[in-house]
Amino acid sequence: MNFRIGIRRYTLWRLLITTIIYCPMLAIYLLSYRATFLFLALTSVLLSCKSDPKPIIDPAEVSAWCIIGFDTEDRSPEQRIDLVKELGIKTYGYNRGKADFSRMEEEFSLAVDNGINIHAVFLWLNANRDTIGQLSPQNIELLTKLKKVQYKPTIWVSFSNNYFKDKDQATCLKISTDMIKYVVSTAKDIGCEVGLYNHTGWFGDPKNQIKIIEAVNDPALSIVWNFHHGHDYIDDFESVISLIKPHLSYVNLNGMKKGGPKILPIGDGDHDYEMMDQLIAAGYNGPWGILGHVKTEDVEVVLKRNLKGLEYYNARKQS
Repeated sequence: MNFRIGIRRYTLWRLLITTIIYCPMLAIYLLSYRATFLFLALTSVLLSCKSDPKPIIDPAEVSAWCIIGFDTEDRSPEQRIDLVKELGIKTYGYNRGKADFSRMEEEFSLAVDNGINIHAVFLWLNANRDTIGQLSPQNIELLTKLKKVQYKPTIWVSFSNNYFKDKDQATCLKISTDMIKYVVSTAKDIGCEVGLYNHTGWFGDPKNQIKIIEAVNDPALSIVWNFHHGHDYIDDFESVISLIKPHLSYVNLNGMKKGGPKILPIGDGDHDYEMMDQLIAAGYNGPWGILGHVKTEDVEVVLKRNLKGLEYYNARKQS
């Protein structure tokens, strides 16, 4: 009798777990009762249920990059924010697109109102227009607008190779370091940090970016690595990772084939998944970005292809 009273004190859940794990004979005993069918049904359901594994790279946590000016639909700020929300994306970057900053402040405000974070802006420097203390009118406008927005993005900065053409290493390093010091100082006045954005040419070499970071020696300066500008480093990517990881603040993903094409959906390359594996193995776990960057297509279609590539990557890692 005391035994049966003790059993009644268990909830059904505790009864199920206890009887199966600790006392299988008791489970057989219970099967003689009228609750047999319910007991078996619950056991089957509970034993077959498995929680969904956490994705290695969560599509809900990636940002969208190069979606302004790379869109046949030429979306307005309202439409762009609606798009990223529909795709489940919470963050995107503000690249210069057509260099029309007339609605930039409005777009940042709309993003905040919709729970979207604009985490980065792109600052492109050209030797024909940008010098220390005198940036191009477009870049001045960009930085002026940044002073007025509530939440400050990171400024992703890159150089045209016309700064470095036909110059020796020491001269290239001085030119770039002096300019980056100026940009970092300007960014601090605005409330922004700065990321070195690998592009082509001298500035796109990670060894040169590390030299710049060491020379500037400012914690507000980091590295943004872009797969689509890193084809020359596919074979030696593990060495690149070991070099840049202490300063790495963002990685924008892309399908990767030696020799191109430059832009491919994630998963359509020969090396992108392997390179993602190498980053994760080295301890980098994000943040990650996916690209629009196709002028001849609806950016929604392009982003969906890249999100699908992430799904395949996660499935591959979890299988």
